[in-house]
Amino acid sequence: MIPDRTGPLRIIDANLNRAGEALRVIEDQARFILQDADFAAAAKALRHAVRSVFVPLSDALLASRDAESDPGRELRTAAERTRDGSDAVLDAAFGRLTEALRSIAEHAKQLDGDRAAVEAIEAARFRGYALHQAMRLRAQPRSRLRAARLYVILTAALCRNDWQRTAVLAMDGGADVIQLREKSLGDAELLRRAKALRELTTARGALLIINDRPDIAALCGADGVHVGRADLPVSDVRRILGPRGLVGVSVHNTAELADALPSAPDYIAVGAIFSSGTKPQVSPAGPALISECRERTELPLVAIGGLTPENAPLAVRAGADILCACSAVISAASPRDAAAALRCAIEPPAAAPQGATTGGSHL
Repeated sequence: MIPDRTGPLRIIDANLNRAGEALRVIEDQARFILQDADFAAAAKALRHAVRSVFVPLSDALLASRDAESDPGRELRTAAERTRDGSDAVLDAAFGRLTEALRSIAEHAKQLDGDRAAVEAIEAARFRGYALHQAMRLRAQPRSRLRAARLYVILTAALCRNDWQRTAVLAMDGGADVIQLREKSLGDAELLRRAKALRELTTARGALLIINDRPDIAALCGADGVHVGRADLPVSDVRRILGPRGLVGVSVHNTAELADALPSAPDYIAVGAIFSSGTKPQVSPAGPALISECRERTELPLVAIGGLTPENAPLAVRAGADILCACSAVISAASPRDAAAALRCAIEPPAAAPQGATTGGSHL
């Protein structure tokens, strides 16, 4: 039988270590998976906050430690031996964190009625719950983005048919992401279209990105915002969207990429890769730019500019994760077939939507 004070001290010591280890895993997820400095800082601050509660008992906690005789040190369940992706790693880490903090709080109540320590640990546990929710909400659209292959920019003036019908056909052809890009619309009409497109993309499981307008994106519940160099900074966009929102940025060379990476965007649009009818004034950089960007970041790279079913494989081989098209799809006689043809350039034909035919126009 462990003496009264030694037992709680041993439990608190073990669970402080468990909580610290869990928070280190969470911090690493924030830094290297989500690439979010704010989440990483929150995890680090929480780790230090938990550890600081028991600084006055540091010597007593260390003296009570007896890892060699711990009967539970070898206990493992089958579920602990595998992790099905980074989301599972994150969930497991937060599970260990909150369980450890609950145990600490309960056993700290035996130590001379240290109410302040108990309240501090309880507060830390609720901070953990909130951080878990925020990180998981942000991880969900990012996982979907990494699985995306075709990104279509929608501008009504470039559509051969009704813009809503065009969006539906593009998604039927394999578009995973739709960006609403309307530079000249008034706010009320832009929001109306954004809300309508939100319903269409939700029904078909596609991501919705709004160009340059985080306020409109937040109001319609879009998945994210795309910004250029002259638009709002990524940090300001995130304040409006919240942690769940995706933020993409455009770069035209590696110098612009170097400027963009410290702001931790969720994806990089690289181009123009080939000559583009949508932006004829932009000199094409060629697939080599994708390769150069790929060497500098693991973020999803979206190739844009002049993509056709014939040249898109060059962008894919250079390191593009997602192909982006505008008029090549939305100005085509059949947006569905044009989208499907581009989709086939990045995925095997068997993965393309059933019944789609090949053939698309130049962007």
